[in-house]
Amino acid sequence: MMWLLAQAGHPVAMHEATLAHYLFVAAAMFVIGVIGFLTRRNLIVMFLCTELMFLAAGIAAIAFGRFWLDYTGQSLVIFVVTVAAAEAAMALALVVLLFRKRETLSAEAWQELKG
Repeated sequence: MMWLLAQAGHPVAMHEATLAHYLFVAAAMFVIGVIGFLTRRNLIVMFLCTELMFLAAGIAAIAFGRFWLDYTGQSLVIFVVTVAAAEAAMALALVVLLFRKRETLSAEAWQELKG
């Protein structure tokens, strides 16, 4: 059938993205976020890596929802993005407060806060 469409002058897609493609992208984003969070000491970079992990989980949830033809994953992602936006506002306010107190964004400067 694809060969007939190609012969008739219709554009033909190379292939369709499958569930595995989306899960690979989500896993790669999550791993990059974890590695960045564990290796960097800058509070803003650590915060951005956490957001990257949230987005990776959202992509996986949407991909599974689309695969099973269920909108639950998309609804969950809307709530996760809403919570992530509130968390972003709180985290950035905290980072600004910490920077004003110590003049650095290094996580090592705040090691004494460990309980």
